[in-house]
Amino acid sequence: MTTEDSGGGTARLGLAEVAALARDAHAGQTDKAGRPYAEHLAAVAEGVRARGGDAEQIAAAWLHDSVEDDALTREWLAAAPLTERTKAIVDALTKRPGEEPREYARRILATPGALLVKQSDLAHNADPERLAVLPEPTRKRLTEKYAGMRALLGLDEV
Repeated sequence: MTTEDSGGGTARLGLAEVAALARDAHAGQTDKAGRPYAEHLAAVAEGVRARGGDAEQIAAAWLHDSVEDDALTREWLAAAPLTERTKAIVDALTKRPGEEPREYARRILATPGALLVKQSDLAHNADPERLAVLPEPTRKRLTEKYAGMRALLGLDEV
């Protein structure tokens, strides 16, 4: 991600700055297993990179839960020094209150670049090592939830 747009105008955050911002925004938050939430963000960003994602998708991976988790606001995202594509991906990955999974999946599929980020997110969320530390009912519920979303998105079970 460049520090300037193609017109030489507004400075954009670089990936290191986006990562630092995401870590700060989620400071003190933990995942369901009690691990620092930033570990999940880093894993999703790395998964996007490993799957051939570009800088805009990697930036979105760092920020993919920021609005949904109230770490950052929609207003912040709208005004953020990020590309419009990165903002659109983050917005697409932000679940709305009461939103049905099919609706959520449709928005992801309709947003260029969002599917790869969600694929990486689901892969990390469904990692057997991460799930193994959770109580059986929670592990079962989450495994079914992630498999259902993969199916809605047309992703292979691999």
